[in-house]
Amino acid sequence: MLCALLAMQRQSWEQGVASHAFLDLGLDDLADVVAYDAVARQASDGRLAEIDGDGLVNSASVGEVVRRASCRHDDDALAEAFDRQVAWICSGAPRAADGTVFHLAGMREVWVDTVYMVVPLLVLAGRVDEARRQLDGHERRLRDPATGLYAHRWDEDSRTLSRAARWGTGNGWVAAGLARALHLLAEEGIDDGGFARRAREQARELVDACLEHRRPDGLFHDVLDDPTSFTETNVAQMLAYTVLTGVADGWLPAGYADVGTSLLDTARAQVGPLGFVEGVCGAPRFDRPGPIRGGPVVPPSGPRSGTAPGRRLSPPSCRGHDEGPRSAGSGAFVVAVSTSVRRGT
Repeated sequence: MLCALLAMQRQSWEQGVASHAFLDLGLDDLADVVAYDAVARQASDGRLAEIDGDGLVNSASVGEVVRRASCRHDDDALAEAFDRQVAWICSGAPRAADGTVFHLAGMREVWVDTVYMVVPLLVLAGRVDEARRQLDGHERRLRDPATGLYAHRWDEDSRTLSRAARWGTGNGWVAAGLARALHLLAEEGIDDGGFARRAREQARELVDACLEHRRPDGLFHDVLDDPTSFTETNVAQMLAYTVLTGVADGWLPAGYADVGTSLLDTARAQVGPLGFVEGVCGAPRFDRPGPIRGGPVVPPSGPRSGTAPGRRLSPPSCRGHDEGPRSAGSGAFVVAVSTSVRRGT
């Protein structure tokens, strides 16, 4: 899977998720490459790893790897690049009157995806106040209190949902973003002013709300509460990451470990012989399942019981080729696997 992940052409958000996998797996050499390349591609306004200009917030997901590399190498240039990215999210990016950032340039819309991109970064930067502001702003606009699920997109000008669908991957972004933010809070010993308590509650509520829609085969529908939408894999892998992280970090009861393992096994079964995760909500429009992919899966010897935290897993050998539009999701699955390595399952 690492071979497939490394070979994929990526946007900034995909680069960010890949970097999180490298960090969680202890692959610091690969993480450093991502960090230095992200700074080389940093826009003048502070957005890291920016290659198309349309995304306002996705670059924030690359901030963590830049911060880690700056500390590891005592590199002032990387530290300054991280600060510029944080400043863009806190004050530079277009936003609503209450400070909630918009997702794409040229559109005054709030998207559920943004939670994963910005909340962990803000926590890592010590801007827990701003992390709370962003989480609250997205919750007010997108979360349905009756179901606990998030809608996909909100139009600020019309004050209505521009896409009300309870998109599974979008709910996965929120769950995984909260899990990563909580892990960073604990790891960095940051004074959170009560943010962690609410984030833990919200993450568990969201996990439970999503699990109500799990299919008998362990997967979910692309729109969680719409059984006519296609079956896809991203939700399972993102919830696996969330649940296993929550158990490992102590904010989910130990009984959730079996759920997390089951979700991970479900996602693992969707990995094809080239290492791509199959049946995900596929790029570039994310409105249909990605094509069937093939390739070497994660080696059967890892992750396994007793694997030490941070142990490096050898990437599978590359062979064969693939045609057609690619599917997304490999990065998130590797992150889920890395969590099970850290947890020792």
